[in-house]
Amino acid sequence: MSDAAQPTAAEVRAAAEAIKTALDRHLAAVERRSGDDDPAVFEAFNQLAAAAEVYDELLYDRYDEVTPFEIPGADETLPPYAGPEEPHAISVLIRRDYTVAEPQRLLAQAERVEAAEDFEDLAGLDEDAAATVPGALGLLFGEFEPDEIASRHKEFGLEEGDSTLWVTAADEATEAGEWLEAPFEHFDPQAVVCRFDVSAVFDDEDDEHDDEHDDTDRDAEDDDLEFVDDEDLDGTDDEHDGEHDGEADGAAGAGVRGAGR
Repeated sequence: MSDAAQPTAAEVRAAAEAIKTALDRHLAAVERRSGDDDPAVFEAFNQLAAAAEVYDELLYDRYDEVTPFEIPGADETLPPYAGPEEPHAISVLIRRDYTVAEPQRLLAQAERVEAAEDFEDLAGLDEDAAATVPGALGLLFGEFEPDEIASRHKEFGLEEGDSTLWVTAADEATEAGEWLEAPFEHFDPQAVVCRFDVSAVFDDEDDEHDDEHDDTDRDAEDDDLEFVDDEDLDGTDDEHDGEHDGEADGAAGAGVRGAGR
């Protein structure tokens, strides 16, 4: 990081002061809480977590130092549910991130769509939309459903990033067109019924956990290890080959985490 991009010492100090303030507010909320699911405690917790995260980043950027703070994962931070007991409507909020890994492949696919469709059907797009990455994205997402793009992302030159799906509950359905101008403005975290997150970071955590268990299992197996004579192995190779003929080779996808009520 260049010196120009580094935070100042004053900014780091201000972030440290913000943590102290957030700590006081969190303690005060805990002391005044009305029950286990007091929303004021949850809000103070989130403010403290956010302040700690900012301080951690600034401290590292300025001094190359880290803190012992660890922000809990999404499955640990769902607020207490305050939605209707018998909802008559739900909203499904989805975010999927992609990296444009192969722009030329993306542009080529957009050109195929543009050539196959009447231009009048591609509302809101310029005639040479397929010649630019933003225009190509507009063409493809206008032609294909998001789920189809997710399942065929490599064909479109895209690489999957993190994604999340949230289901929220409501007493009544909204009127047609009511929220189209600001679709995510009125989101209420306490109305979340469940959420599911997909991220490669979960794979890293699971791999570390699995490695610990593998080491323990291997140690236990070594204690009871019995050597097998060569004669006992005759004829077994064919059996094992047959068992594995039907197995499909493939890389595991990104890890999935879910949280519900």
